[in-house]
Amino acid sequence: MQKYIMALDQGTTSSRCIIFDQAGNICSKAQKEFKQIYPKPGWVEHNPVEIWSSQLSVAIEAMAGIGATYQDISGIGITNQRETTILWDKETGEPIYHAIVWQCRRTAKMIDELKKDGFDRTIREKTGLIPDAYFSASKIAWILEHVEGAREKAEAGKLAFGTVDTWLIWNLTKGGVHVTDYTNASRTMLFDIHKLCWDDEICERFRIPKCILPEVMPSSHLYGYTHESVFGGKIAIAGAAGDQQAALFGQCCFEKGQVKNTYGTGCFLLMNTGTEAIKSQNGLLTTIAASSGGSVEYALEGSVFVAGAAIQWLRDGMRIIKSAEVSDEYAKRVEDTKGVYIVPAFAGMGAPYWDPYARGTIVGITRGFEKEHFIRATLESIAYQTRDVIASMQEDAKVGLQDLKVDGGASANDFLMQFQADIIGQSVRRPTCIETTALGAAYLAGLATGFFESKEAIKENWQLSKQFCPQMDETQRVALLKGWRRAVRAALAWAEDDED
Repeated sequence: MQKYIMALDQGTTSSRCIIFDQAGNICSKAQKEFKQIYPKPGWVEHNPVEIWSSQLSVAIEAMAGIGATYQDISGIGITNQRETTILWDKETGEPIYHAIVWQCRRTAKMIDELKKDGFDRTIREKTGLIPDAYFSASKIAWILEHVEGAREKAEAGKLAFGTVDTWLIWNLTKGGVHVTDYTNASRTMLFDIHKLCWDDEICERFRIPKCILPEVMPSSHLYGYTHESVFGGKIAIAGAAGDQQAALFGQCCFEKGQVKNTYGTGCFLLMNTGTEAIKSQNGLLTTIAASSGGSVEYALEGSVFVAGAAIQWLRDGMRIIKSAEVSDEYAKRVEDTKGVYIVPAFAGMGAPYWDPYARGTIVGITRGFEKEHFIRATLESIAYQTRDVIASMQEDAKVGLQDLKVDGGASANDFLMQFQADIIGQSVRRPTCIETTALGAAYLAGLATGFFESKEAIKENWQLSKQFCPQMDETQRVALLKGWRRAVRAALAWAEDDED
């Protein structure tokens, strides 16, 4: 029996590799940040070659950290930033353009055109998604339209499209496997989540040849093996899931109605809805959940575009904190925000508002507003946005929230977690291992290779680190939420076209 399972966690700002044992303990990890490219306001790109090279280097580093060889690794699970779009030449393996990142808003007007003739309803029915520039379809269309010779090559079957999982598997197998999983396919806005296939009508509308699309498989599945030249021998690639579905699985939310929130670059709240694909009436997405059994399971999802990225902005953009960790300390130095609200709509607003033109807004500033209040207001904005999504989710699913399982980098912030519990009026539970995105990918791969015996065995690995119980009285909560709603209205009003 091999000793370890490997998770490749390819995120928006960094590539990571975490190696786990059978108890779900982290045995080794390595991380490397890579360049964010902003060609124009609202545009976000990555270099696909840098994504691959950074991911490979951290995998080798993590293995070296514990002296592991390919023979010690039972399998590889991949989890990735979703919707980010890469097109490459099938013969050379070279990308034909930078990766267009999920945050990129360049195709917002293309989406507006869809809505004019009602095609947005077709997309909603088939894909479970609210048409938005966030998803892959319009990004693929943009590349095919703007890169010289791309459309001709695509129609001739000479190009391959992939989300980041597909790009990594292609490179790990040296072009031997062109595949994605159900969760990533469900985020492209091209995949019928009910029939489980690429949709002809939608592909035709976006003028995307189906021959460039990958084969779609379950999340826990043996996709193939790494080429011997990558790690010195073959390792099974046996799991793949978009980062948020991987985190839902890593949090052991296997039962209908269980909810998790990941505080990463964005904030992503998912509820397992079992085998039922619930159609949201409140601006949420219906998506496919990662599962290891024969049947496909679904989830309701609310996406907040800016969460941890707001803390990163305080550090790198505003330069008012030296590290993300100190934001907790600064926020606790003041009792409130002096009535100030920050709406960090740097890339529009996600669920439940879905306004790509909204922009970041700070309201209520008076002379007494200082650095500590600024930091506290930024952290509180993350909790407010999460609360908006939870309220929508409860209404759609017709179930009350029992508690909220949390993970992701910003979940380590005690101030934020306490304020989150206060503003939703429910307990927040943080596990010992908050690396649940990587853990979910490891579980999916381990179930396919036999490294993990069953989901029941996996559940025993989940351990509570800290529980945050609500301490705020209802009057204060209501008043704060009223102020937040006013601030959101201000952010949305800024997006309105003013002819004067």
